[in-house]
Order: sequence, then structure tokens, then C-alpha cells
Amino acid sequence: MRELETSIYGLGKFFMANDKETRDHVRALVRDVLANVPVEEESSAETLPQRVVVNSLKDEIGTEFDRDESAKSLITEDDLRGLDEGARVRVSENARFTPLASDLIKERLIELVVKSSRYDSSKVKSVAVGADHGGFQFKEELKIFLNELGFQVRDFGTNSTDAVDYPDFAHAVARAVSEKSVDIGIIIDGAGIGSAMTANKVPNVRAAACYSVALAKNSRQHNGANVLTLGSGQNDFGEIKEIVEAFLATDLSEDRHKKRVRKIDQIERQYKR
Repeated sequence: MRELETSIYGLGKFFMANDKETRDHVRALVRDVLANVPVEEESSAETLPQRVVVNSLKDEIGTEFDRDESAKSLITEDDLRGLDEGARVRVSENARFTPLASDLIKERLIELVVKSSRYDSSKVKSVAVGADHGGFQFKEELKIFLNELGFQVRDFGTNSTDAVDYPDFAHAVARAVSEKSVDIGIIIDGAGIGSAMTANKVPNVRAAACYSVALAKNSRQHNGANVLTLGSGQNDFGEIKEIVEAFLATDLSEDRHKKRVRKIDQIERQYKR
């Protein structure tokens, strides 16, 4: 449309250098052409598909607080600024507050939600980790993170960013879980899918590829997953830490879920030679 208009006006400019009759003729021509050119409608904003939420995950998605400041040891007035009266703020067990922050909490009746240790009641004490070249860097960072949380960590490789085959390392981690030399396994490759497929070939392993905290909790609580697979191309390390924390802190507890997991194990035994 814009190119057509420019061309026509350029033609008009050429003729305007001649005589008034020609100029009037060109103007009339321009008006006729522009009046008959269809106007393009503005394209509506792209509508992206909404993520499908499994029924059992709906309750996990809601938050219990309006702001999360649990990563901070000192809460200041700025950390509470903008909150409505009666808002809920999650803080760590050992959080300290500046005098102004304390005053603001009282004035606005802000409720503090204390983030207690998530691992006191966890049955998980030891973790096997493994990765291919795509997940190597995250694996190295994850080992530090797990050690800081007090878990025993066994590293099954890889040990560099040189290209390797993910099934080798997924198998090693899954076998450690199957033999009960560790409590759970965590494997990182590019997408997390191939490692899950590999690990699930090993007896007594229930591997789940998770890209969110809700899925990690569900895989443990509902499905009794004992191996977590992650994709270095799907989540950044901050998200991976949250997913791992949720996986470690959640257990299979309810009888209705245990019954269904036993059925999974029964199916597996039917195909063992």
C-alpha cells in the first residue's frame, strides 16, 4: 500500500512540473486509485495456545503468598513497598527486619509466611547425578547446590563438554537408583526426554521429565518418581534449582497414590524375563 502510494505521488510530481491541467488529472487519478485499494486490517495479536493443566496439578499452581522474600536474610522497607494491606509475604526462618520494615508490617497488617526447612522430614539423603555434554555445566552447579543442602552426591559423569551419548550416563544413574545405592537420581541432557526414556528401561526406576515445580511435586507425590530428568535447553539454572528442591522435598504418602504406583510395578514385572 505504502509503496503504491509513493509510486503514484512520484509520477504526479513528474507531471506537476508541466501544466495545471496535467496536475489536476494526476490528482484525480491518485484519488481514484487510493479509493479502490483495499485497506489491510490490522492483524490481531497472535493467540498462543494455553498450557493444558492436569487436574491433579491445579491445586499446586496457586500461591500461598503475594510476595516471596525468602531468599533474603534481611528484610527492609523497600522489600515490602507496594504491598496491599493484609498482604502475605514469604520469609525465611532466620529472616531479620529493619525497624522501618517492622513498622510497615504492623501498620499494613502484613502476614508473614515462614518458609520452613523442606528437608527435615524427607526420606532422601543421597542423590546420584549425571549429564551429557549439554547438561554438564548445570550438573556441576547442581552438585554444589545439593552439597550445600546437606545431601550426599555421587557423580556419574560426564566430566566435560565434549560430545557424549546421553543413554550411557542416564543408564548409570538409573542403575544406582535401581540397586538402592542412592535414594534418587537426577539426570540433565538437552531436553530431559531421552534420559527419561533410557532410565525407565531399568527395573524399579520411575523416571519423570519435569520442566516445572508443579510437575516435580506431582511426579513424586502421585507417581512415586525416583529419577528426575531435566533439560538444559528447557529451563535456566534458577528454575532447575526450584524444580530439584520440590522433587527432593516431596514424598509418595497417600495410600491411593501408592496403590496406583504398585500397579505400575506389576505391569513392569509382567514383562521381565
